[in-house]
Amino acid sequence: MDPPAEMDTGELDALLRAAADFASYPGTHGEDTVRQFLEQFPLPKLLGVLQSQADVPETVETVAACLDKVFSSRYGASLLPSYGEFIQAGLLTNSNSIRQLACKAVVHLLDKAGDIAVAVDTFVQHNLYPLLINCLIEGDEEISAIVLDAIKRLAEIPTGTDIIFPPDGQGLQLNKVAAQSSSMARIRILSLIAKLFGASSCTATAIRDSNLLSLFEDEIKDRKDMLKTLSALEVLYELAEHPHSNMFLLKTSLLQHITDVINDPSADSIVRSRASLISGRLLSSADAFMTIEKSCATNLLLAIDKILRTEESQNTDEIESALETLGLIGTTTQGACLLLSDPPKIARHVVEMSFDRQGRGKQLAALHAFGSICGVDRQEDQMKLDDHQAEECLKRLVYSAASNSPKLTPSALLLSILQQDPDVRIAGYRVLSGLVVREWCLREVCSKPEIIGIVTDPKMETTKLGMEARYACCVAINKALSSSHLLHEPSLSELIGKLNEAVRRGPYLSEKRQRVEAQPVVGTMERF
Repeated sequence: MDPPAEMDTGELDALLRAAADFASYPGTHGEDTVRQFLEQFPLPKLLGVLQSQADVPETVETVAACLDKVFSSRYGASLLPSYGEFIQAGLLTNSNSIRQLACKAVVHLLDKAGDIAVAVDTFVQHNLYPLLINCLIEGDEEISAIVLDAIKRLAEIPTGTDIIFPPDGQGLQLNKVAAQSSSMARIRILSLIAKLFGASSCTATAIRDSNLLSLFEDEIKDRKDMLKTLSALEVLYELAEHPHSNMFLLKTSLLQHITDVINDPSADSIVRSRASLISGRLLSSADAFMTIEKSCATNLLLAIDKILRTEESQNTDEIESALETLGLIGTTTQGACLLLSDPPKIARHVVEMSFDRQGRGKQLAALHAFGSICGVDRQEDQMKLDDHQAEECLKRLVYSAASNSPKLTPSALLLSILQQDPDVRIAGYRVLSGLVVREWCLREVCSKPEIIGIVTDPKMETTKLGMEARYACCVAINKALSSSHLLHEPSLSELIGKLNEAVRRGPYLSEKRQRVEAQPVVGTMERF
């Protein structure tokens, strides 16, 4: 920037008072207000104060806060392409306040400047992308968060993607930067990759083609520093949320490395739990099983099987995470069939723990997983599994759990779940809603009028979630009956009528209270 013009003390004091007032205004200034302010205090003068008063922190903070308000308006942002040199200098400075302002200015440039082509040209002309990466790995947490937002916005612009991933392979390479960075900086680069991965399928493809996913593998393979491994897994957990993550991540060795973490007895239980949940997310779509070899999935389940053997793992959180993982896998028909196959027939842990009242957290996690395996999260026509052996296995597991309990029958076992506290009962409604599409379970339910009494009782639940779960269960039983030959059994006519009435009534307590009319009170007059 050009050297600032000299300002006398009175002029500087007036500017700082106005800047402080402008910065302290709650909310966003109107466009006309910003325009009028800049007519009185032009941008060159404000930027000049930042240069001349760089060694006075209070002045820098005041003017930086004022300029942030200016640039957050559309009019202020429209001026930024003419001040690319200021942004460049701001990103290079050692002042935290000015560097943060420059990073925010980049966000405003991309978000509100108006002409995207001009904004991208400003990036190229002043070489801002490498400077942002430098701020990402060297700045404080707040600056790094702003940079992540700025680069993600750049990636959402088609021509901006070419700046991050140059077609000719030249320019800044994130994997090379990561190789030369500290462990904290590498985690920040992983966070950037996760942000970019979710920006679009194009950026996800560019990440794969640039071999950046191998950075996750490197961090997870090296388990000498468990805190570093956990940080990498946390970022990977975020990345695995994106809809198109499976088609890219499962084509790498990541699932095998995650399985190795779960199998590692020296790994902290928190690390193993997070690795387990990531594997569940990766295998929670039907596409996943078309991408990986069955042996990889089997190895993963064998690792989770070890966690669920209580004699080998007494960590409740780890067991609950493993159960949640199985629930995620069981949301698809392919996943449910895999869990019910032999070996390892890992679903037996889920069923047994669903009815084990020794650990409430484990029972809740198991019931929710059991509901997913039964199909409550799948489309109605996919709730029952095409695999006859898997369906038979599910039936055997339920009858086996019942016969090994004091309840003896599945109907009594299911009723006992509905008679527990509200959280367990809600999880029980999920299991029943999925399980009742099977004829054998429908018969069991109809053999226990107490079950029907609970699912049709509008006063049973007091929370919105509970009312809706109870009603969904009631609808599921009624629908299963309507397509079953049990519908015509005379002994069930009263039960069917009760279900029909409950379905008509809806999920919430809707019984009309009798209207009480005011009644006149007539009494004899007292006489003296």
